[in-house]
Amino acid sequence: MHSILRSVVTWILATAPILANGASLQKVTSDFGPNPRNVGFYIYVPDKLAARPPILVNPHWCHGDAQACYSGSQYATLASKYGFIVIYPDSPNTADKCWDVSSNETLTHDAGGDSLGIASMVRWTLDKYKGDSKRVFVTGVSSGAMMTSVLIGAYPDMFAAGSAFAGVPYGCFSGNGYGVWSDACATGKVKKAGTEWASMVKAGYPGYSGWRPKIQIFHGTKDEVLNYTNFEEEIKEWTTVFGYSQIPTNTTLDTPVSGWTKYVYGSNDWFQAYSAGGVSHNIQNQEATAMKWFDLQCTEGGCFEWGQRGIFI
Repeated sequence: MHSILRSVVTWILATAPILANGASLQKVTSDFGPNPRNVGFYIYVPDKLAARPPILVNPHWCHGDAQACYSGSQYATLASKYGFIVIYPDSPNTADKCWDVSSNETLTHDAGGDSLGIASMVRWTLDKYKGDSKRVFVTGVSSGAMMTSVLIGAYPDMFAAGSAFAGVPYGCFSGNGYGVWSDACATGKVKKAGTEWASMVKAGYPGYSGWRPKIQIFHGTKDEVLNYTNFEEEIKEWTTVFGYSQIPTNTTLDTPVSGWTKYVYGSNDWFQAYSAGGVSHNIQNQEATAMKWFDLQCTEGGCFEWGQRGIFI
């Protein structure tokens, strides 16, 4: 199913990291907390950790896995350089390896689904490695981008920021089951008012009225798998969650790639949307842009962290 998503793998595997140290991807087999869907837990811990290491969660795409995600980006190499830890979750969905971004459980804080397994990985890692609980981030491509939005929406108390490449709005795939593929959402037929989308995000953590993590999204205008309409719907969703106008406050052409356009919303750079002109679903990962967004190059005081500036809702 969704075999076209396999094209993502072709490009990503061509950019495999070159590691010049003894650290490697490891599978965690011990009990790391609630994991009702049996999500696989893989982790990269560099040889030299920061004093209180930040954590980056990197969920894979459909038809991918933790190993392919580890091999398909530069995050492990960057972790070795800056001392942060990377968690590579592995989907339990053996049919197509897509993430559960549909069930009410996964869309709700600590209620179950794949998202709870990933949240347990973060909590375990923070405890074991004395990590910095205010510097936890998430990024992914395609289904990994969808899970990024789920985690940002359902666990705003855990994640400081997210970076989602070629995803859909939080809740767009919602349905009765753990492996629902919403053709209506994928083809751009699910459209809602900003207030409707925002209500879905807020329902992800009932009663929560605290700080909201910042997020950046990327989408190709020629995406043949997840229609570009989803980019426009994501903008409606997150601007409403943050209380921003849907009119960007700043627009920058040809960044970070020629033909891409960066839109910034609000006054404090809390939401960025990148429109990748002429790009298909096989969108190019932008590690440098995500790293800057997360401020993961920062290894001393004054680094961006949860609760800093931002939005309280």
